Amino acid sequence: MDFEFSAEQQQFIKNVQAFLAEEAKKPYAREVMNPEREADSMLADSQERREFNKQLAANGYLGMSWPDEFGGQAKEGIYEYLVNEELASVGAPLIGKGVGCVGKTLIRHGSEKHKAEFLPQILNADIEFCLGYSEPGAGSDLASLKLKAEEVDGGWKLNGQKIYNTSAHFADWYWLAARTNSDGRKHEGISLFLIPMNSEGITINEIKTMGDHRTNEVFFDDVFVPQDALVGELHKGWVYICEALDYERFTLYTVGPIQKKFDVFVDMIKNETRNGKALKDDPLVRKTVAQLATDVETAVMLQRRVICAAVKGGVPTVEAAQCKLYSTQLGQRLANAALDILGPAGMLHEGVEHAPCDGKWEHSYRATALDTIGGGTSEVQKNIIARRGLGLPLQI
Repeated sequence: MDFEFSAEQQQFIKNVQAFLAEEAKKPYAREVMNPEREADSMLADSQERREFNKQLAANGYLGMSWPDEFGGQAKEGIYEYLVNEELASVGAPLIGKGVGCVGKTLIRHGSEKHKAEFLPQILNADIEFCLGYSEPGAGSDLASLKLKAEEVDGGWKLNGQKIYNTSAHFADWYWLAARTNSDGRKHEGISLFLIPMNSEGITINEIKTMGDHRTNEVFFDDVFVPQDALVGELHKGWVYICEALDYERFTLYTVGPIQKKFDVFVDMIKNETRNGKALKDDPLVRKTVAQLATDVETAVMLQRRVICAAVKGGVPTVEAAQCKLYSTQLGQRLANAALDILGPAGMLHEGVEHAPCDGKWEHSYRATALDTIGGGTSEVQKNIIARRGLGLPLQI
């Protein structure tokens, strides 16, 4: 495998970096480019961040891999990775759900009406989506979802509950999985719907996580949606969800933030002392730094494998699972190592006097746990690797 970027790709990276440098001069830069937000840095959850996405659109950075006929540029998928790496490195919102999960699925399976209505809005950054998958009894076992869509005159009536829907409090539209058939195999009775978030009967309640990241539980009480809210074919939602999750895993999970965080970790080692002695002179600390440096390079190589597989025209399901599993757990190991080295002082929160790195590592310790859950838990990634990559049988 050749993991070196071509001259054209390297120039593209420079162009993105120049764009970000100009954006960094704007009044909203601190709100938009904030890598300290950890798990929720990818979200366009404020007016400033949505305006930033409009600038991404204006500069042609959205939908680059889409076919020309749908307003895209038919570029190789690697260019979306390159943009996302630069965005993630400065803590800006990524080009994720609308372009990848929703847009690419609609291109493959959506009706002409859905394509005409939603694809231009996605390309112009006029719209934000919430993925409505998980339920109290259906997280990793998503096929066990129970939110019911009952067919009625003129459309569908929805009743049930979703949970851990991160973007529900600011999104415009719901990309919702619902049960449309309870007979037969559970995977075969699921359908996808596109629903306005302001529909009557939808109630959104905040859930605060340990990493200061907001997610939500959402209740549906006789929510009516028209017949054309159905995405693709009836009962084929499981196929579409699996495709969309593959797009999410290899679009949203980047290694740039880990590299940046490791650089901060190394700077901390160079400058901090413990019991009057420089941390950089401690043999055990030096060994820890060396091991983490190796781990970061491993994460980069796993991400390059994702890119290599994707540019060949396939969906790199196994490679994305390997990268997601390794890189998110590496984020945890990095935070753990920082706290171990800092000792009790490392547990001081942001804003507390004498907190090392202004409490960055205490917050990172809490926030990185969320990364191992979103987009499929570590256990789900292991199952994908075992079954699809190694051909191992499913254990019941």
